[in-house]
Amino acid sequence: MVDPQRARYIAGVEGAPPVPPPGGYHGARRTSAPTDAPSPIVSSATVPKDKQPANAIGWVALLSTILFALVLLSALLAGGTELLYGATMLALQLIVLGVVVAAVLTPRGRVLGASALVITLLLNVATVGAASALQTSASDSYDGQKSAEQKHEEAFPGIKDISSSQILAQPSLEQVRAQSDAALAEIRERLSDRYGYTWTEVGPEDLRPERNGYGGESMLVQYISVPWMTNEPIQDYDRKLDVMSVIQDVLVEYGMYGMYSFNDPSSNLDDAILQRFYGSNDPRTQHTWEWYTDNYPDPMRFYAVMYDLSNDPAGELRAEREADSAKSGEPLEGLQIYFLAPELLSEADRAEFEQRLQEYPGF
Repeated sequence: MVDPQRARYIAGVEGAPPVPPPGGYHGARRTSAPTDAPSPIVSSATVPKDKQPANAIGWVALLSTILFALVLLSALLAGGTELLYGATMLALQLIVLGVVVAAVLTPRGRVLGASALVITLLLNVATVGAASALQTSASDSYDGQKSAEQKHEEAFPGIKDISSSQILAQPSLEQVRAQSDAALAEIRERLSDRYGYTWTEVGPEDLRPERNGYGGESMLVQYISVPWMTNEPIQDYDRKLDVMSVIQDVLVEYGMYGMYSFNDPSSNLDDAILQRFYGSNDPRTQHTWEWYTDNYPDPMRFYAVMYDLSNDPAGELRAEREADSAKSGEPLEGLQIYFLAPELLSEADRAEFEQRLQEYPGF
């Protein structure tokens, strides 16, 4: 027969172990907590203090750096290269840099000072000034800080220290072109008749604007004729002298002086220079000959250059000539002839040149 008091402890808990009776089992002893149990761990970390705000010098450094960077960028956009490199801007840059360094050295201004330092390294007189110089160079717009007088001088149509009367009295571009073309044609014809040379046109005519000496371009140009070159090499010493003699005869007929040899020791050039430019100080073993004449005071200048690879044992000239030939298609060796004339005024520009000169009395 089941004890009713005992049954109430096991009813509805089928499968679970019985709970102990009130007061526990007979003879059971209670165990006390071990005396060697670990005590609660107390953290030794200090309580974080409140973050201190940045001091005034940090804010001054950051704001002054930002304002100075904005000034630099404004000058860049305005094309003021001269302003960027002026004494005032450099002095301001040093002041801002001093404030930034002072902020970095203070504990409460270090964060803002570091930010200001980064801005200073990226945007300063050197970096922004260089960018402005590149911009103005690419666009050729240097007149942002120039006076009206400077701009007026820049537009001068002539050339400084050359009188306008001299420019108007000398042969025009068209006259020089016609004379040089005729002389070159005569030289080619005589050498072809005598030695059977054939010719290659190794480049186009070249016209380059002349500077006026006041920071601008004049209305005058430098003329370089079409250069011509023989397809056949000229390697015999006596033949070279004969070829130069024929050329000189033609040029004298066109009112020019006798030819002058740069590569000959009689030119009074140092032996080291002759060796460097012509391969030797002896014309018999030189790989390059260079002869010249002009018709001073008129502007025409004539050049005759011979390349002889048989006198180039080291191959230095050959490498140079191969590079030139790859660009222009010219023969590797032989005779090259051309005219050069600086500071020429075109007949088509003469009237405009005289009209513009009226704005420059005394020039």
